[in-house]
Amino acid sequence: MNIQIFGKSKCFDTKKAQRYFKERRVKFQAVDLLKYGISRGELASVKNAVGLAALVDERHPDAALIAYLAYDSDKLEKLLDNPALLKTPIVRNGKQATVGYCPDVWKTWQ
Repeated sequence: MNIQIFGKSKCFDTKKAQRYFKERRVKFQAVDLLKYGISRGELASVKNAVGLAALVDERHPDAALIAYLAYDSDKLEKLLDNPALLKTPIVRNGKQATVGYCPDVWKTWQ
């Protein structure tokens, strides 16, 4: 497994996800979204796995602006420009991905 956890340093669910993999002695790469962001290819891979709507953090004050954008490409650009709009944690395992705390899904990854 090649696990990547994209999250925010102060996000409770991100810390829970990191703890989940640490307790199972699964190596992972932690990436702070606010500091390093996410690449276009990584974001596209996650979007293909979970869908665009699952990526947006509804609690963010600017989340409503994304709903008004007409094209998915414009929405992805906005998410790339402002990674704080992304719901966290984003956990990737190759082409598989989850958004949020999803231990039931992670158990199935071999």
